[in-house]
Amino acid sequence: MIKVSEAAKNKIVELKQKEGKTENHGIRVAVQGGGCSGLMYDLEFDAAEKENDHVYEDQGIKIFVDKKSLLYLIGTELDFSDGLNGKGFQFKNPNASRTCGCGESFSV
Repeated sequence: MIKVSEAAKNKIVELKQKEGKTENHGIRVAVQGGGCSGLMYDLEFDAAEKENDHVYEDQGIKIFVDKKSLLYLIGTELDFSDGLNGKGFQFKNPNASRTCGCGESFSV
């Protein structure tokens, strides 16, 4: 299961409104091959569950995760920071053995 921090929830709600997404829209979190550490996160809005999706809800945010990505994401917290050291969504993944400096790539 993926947790959503208060800061991430607030940013997701703001972006949904800004982009004209409906209440049915949640976020799709996936892991893909690539990035400087071998695997990278993919985050986008989605309104429909796909076959083999696991669907969760945390902080009122619906989260869609495909079966393959779930293996890499169990226990992950999605956070958001707009501080001096970087702005954007951050994945706090206890399964990652190594991450890159940008925080968008990891390995297990």
